[in-house]
Amino acid sequence: MVTDPIADMLTRLRNGLRIKVEKVDIPASRMKVEIARILKEEGFIKTYKILKDKRQGILRIIPKYIDNESAISGLKRVSKPGRRVYVGRKETPTVMGGVGIAILTTSKGLLSDKACRREGVGGEVICYVW
Repeated sequence: MVTDPIADMLTRLRNGLRIKVEKVDIPASRMKVEIARILKEEGFIKTYKILKDKRQGILRIIPKYIDNESAISGLKRVSKPGRRVYVGRKETPTVMGGVGIAILTTSKGLLSDKACRREGVGGEVICYVW
């Protein structure tokens, strides 16, 4: 049993990128699929797909490499089960001066920091990606 499934997803992705794998398999959930959707929209991964399994399903992420280097240079979990981090719409964080993104869970679903500013909402900061 995993205490923090989002941290597990980020760790699996980070480890896969470090050894330059062509695919990373993660147990699927709706929140993980939404995180993968945001990563694809922002250009950090090539694609993702959900494979059917007997119980839960598997989220397969295909990382993006540019000149044999990963498009993702860092992943950081911000809000954890023991310490939740919330921001208002005016305190939405910028990551690496706008090069990276922050993923937030809001009343309008999971959004990137740019989308939060556009929509005018705040929420719980899930992670930073740069």
